[in-house]
Amino acid sequence: MTTTTSPAPAGSTPALSKAPGTDNRRGRFLAVVLAAQFMALLDVFIVNVAAPTIRTELHASGAGLQLVIAGYTITYAVLLITGARLGDRLGHRRMYLVGLTVFTVASLACGLARGAGELTAFRLLQGAGSALLIPQVLSLIQRNFAGEARVKALGAYSAVLATGAAAGQVLGGVLVSADLFGTGWRPVFLVNVPVGVVLLLLAARVLPRDDDAERAAGRARGLDLPGLVLLGAAVSLFTVPLVLGEEEDWPLWPWLSLTAAALLFALFCAYESRLARRGGAPLIAPRVLRTPGMGLAVFRVTAVMAANAGFLFVLTLHVQGGLGHSALRAGLTFAPTAAVFGLVGLTWRRWPQAVQRPLIPGGFALTAVSTAAVGLLLRDGGDGGLWLYVAFVGVGAGLSLGFGPTLTRALATVRAEDAADASGLLATVTQLGQLTGVACFGALFLNRIESQGGAGAYSSGSALLVCCYALSAVAVLGAVSGLVRMPR
Repeated sequence: MTTTTSPAPAGSTPALSKAPGTDNRRGRFLAVVLAAQFMALLDVFIVNVAAPTIRTELHASGAGLQLVIAGYTITYAVLLITGARLGDRLGHRRMYLVGLTVFTVASLACGLARGAGELTAFRLLQGAGSALLIPQVLSLIQRNFAGEARVKALGAYSAVLATGAAAGQVLGGVLVSADLFGTGWRPVFLVNVPVGVVLLLLAARVLPRDDDAERAAGRARGLDLPGLVLLGAAVSLFTVPLVLGEEEDWPLWPWLSLTAAALLFALFCAYESRLARRGGAPLIAPRVLRTPGMGLAVFRVTAVMAANAGFLFVLTLHVQGGLGHSALRAGLTFAPTAAVFGLVGLTWRRWPQAVQRPLIPGGFALTAVSTAAVGLLLRDGGDGGLWLYVAFVGVGAGLSLGFGPTLTRALATVRAEDAADASGLLATVTQLGQLTGVACFGALFLNRIESQGGAGAYSSGSALLVCCYALSAVAVLGAVSGLVRMPR
């Protein structure tokens, strides 16, 4: 058995590699940063299964409930790049602690909210905390791990990143069904508070101090406020219609918003290119975008995250809406996919060298076959039998193979001083991919249900089949892109 290793990027000086007891310190370091990442990602999905209870107890309207669910995602997606740049300027350790503190306090406020308006406001704050926290995770890994240690750390990062979605639904189902002390939906937020406090105490001891020279270099680059405003506006105009368009039955304004987002993205690119030519400090260093394989990596990450989030979302709609199962059962449905995704993400680098190159196209191909199989097995409104779990395993393994090697190989050649830019870019792409998957495949599922005049088990299974075929098509595109060799 052989493993693939990634060279340390130019200019990197992994802090943890200098200290005695390196392996133990690395383990504690990685556990702390990834635990916080997992907790923040969990909150993107944990509210989904609690939504009916929240709506009943807080008397929320449909649009109000959608904002409770989506508010976190909106601020999270809009501020990710800003969070990455602030980490570069003020220190990744410092911004990690600030982001975790904001997230923990906002979680407490969400759990104590007395109305839908309060809950929405605190969800927005919670998303802002995540946006400050999550970009620092990749940056800290990039700056403190090298070679084989980095490959292992990125494998763990990949596993955490994608299993957070399924785990959020599982944990949400468990907490809502338990109804601890009659608190209903509130534990889905309050559970973050003790975990956040413990992680803050551990992080203050485990994370290495920020390097003054690196912070000085980050401050020297500037903050590029015009770029931040343009990108923030573009992402806002893109995400808001995606999360609210279906609830509003897609009137004119979402389409105008998406058009404006495309125009602002084009204006942002033109401004950043002009700023770079003038010798300024653009929001994302052009050399990051020119890193060999980065363009392909962005496409593949988008495809994987759209397929992952879309699959989980439409399957949730089918299991809870079409089949009428409980929140707990709906959450547990995703356990095989999440477990296999994590297992493959942690072990693929130890597979024989002969299979390393075809992992990415093979993973996407396996995803295409497995998602189609899920749709076929559930098309008649049945439970799918044993073969359904085989298909779930295939989906988890395929998505993991499409994501993990892509991320690892893309980041292998990123310079240490560009870690924040690359982290912010890939984290934003990940989130936008998830949003796109939920919006597009969710809309397709609901439209098919509506066209059939009801949400019974049979019509829901038929709608799920169409969505699974569409998911397979996305995976086929990923497989074709996987045939293009990326630098390693």
